[in-house]
Amino acid sequence: MNVLSEIKKSENKTVSRQSRFRTSVFQNMPVIGLMLLLLLVACSALMLGTVSLSLEQLQSILLGEGDPLLQFMVVEIRLPRVLSAIVTGAGFALAGLLMQILARNRLATPSIIGIDSASTTFVVIGLTAGWAIAPHWLALLGAFVTASLILVVARGTGTQGHRFIITGLGIGAIASAMTQLVLSRTNIDFVNQAFAWTVGSLNTPSVEALKIASVGILISFIITLFFRRTLQIMQFSDARAIVLGCSIDKMRLFCLVLSVVTTALAVSVVGPVGFISLLGPEVARRLLGQHKIPLLATCLVGSIFMILADLIGRTAFAPLELPVGMVTAIVGSPYLLWLLTRQPKGSI
Repeated sequence: MNVLSEIKKSENKTVSRQSRFRTSVFQNMPVIGLMLLLLLVACSALMLGTVSLSLEQLQSILLGEGDPLLQFMVVEIRLPRVLSAIVTGAGFALAGLLMQILARNRLATPSIIGIDSASTTFVVIGLTAGWAIAPHWLALLGAFVTASLILVVARGTGTQGHRFIITGLGIGAIASAMTQLVLSRTNIDFVNQAFAWTVGSLNTPSVEALKIASVGILISFIITLFFRRTLQIMQFSDARAIVLGCSIDKMRLFCLVLSVVTTALAVSVVGPVGFISLLGPEVARRLLGQHKIPLLATCLVGSIFMILADLIGRTAFAPLELPVGMVTAIVGSPYLLWLLTRQPKGSI
């Protein structure tokens, strides 16, 4: 009897493990689908363009074989753009998610409150003035200065973040005006070179900035994973979150710092690309549920949108190339208007 009972217990444990595995796989199906979609979109971006490639040609080129000219086109031109799109798209989307959690408002994203615009302003001023500081450090400095100024003027984030958002909109507008003023008083050749970057472009990504951004955004993502449960608690009211053991002030500062860092790192590579930080978290929530913290899904959606925007920008009107920031603005602006005209929901 003891042997039979042990066998039954073992069978029950096996069935329980199998059921948990099936449940886990089912729950993660959207994330798995996003991973496959990202791979498909990345391969399409490497294959499509003025010179289109077949899947066999792409495979041989990635293995170091095939026509040297095609290898140069894919490895030296298209591949850096795709990698930059993956990294910066994930960074913008992650920053948007953290900012929305901080302010408990779906509109509180770095692009809307002007952090990326201010980063661009610092970079443009530094380059025109000849400062011996790398663009990614200038972007980081601009983001931190702007975030601190917004917090001081808005006197914190508030419960719903409305004051925080309005203050950010004003400071972002000032930063954009300063960028245009600096560009209007500089050499026309520099203006032509800087235009695509100031609206967001993946045309000539910096390899050094991409390496730094990749490491920084990956570290930010890993740190955020460790605080996932606390971020989930922050969606409740302050009183309930405190009862559940969450230090609201410390976690808001944590979200702000990580959001600013990831935004600045992404801006240092591609410039200010709007609406990725808005669309990434929103689409991820719709896939996984409105009350979840979809960290990985948000990053995947951001990367997918960034690659698609760049692909459309360089192929839809070829040989004319639209900067990726223009494409995301064209797509994201109607969505923002639709979001604003819906029944208002203060919390995320």
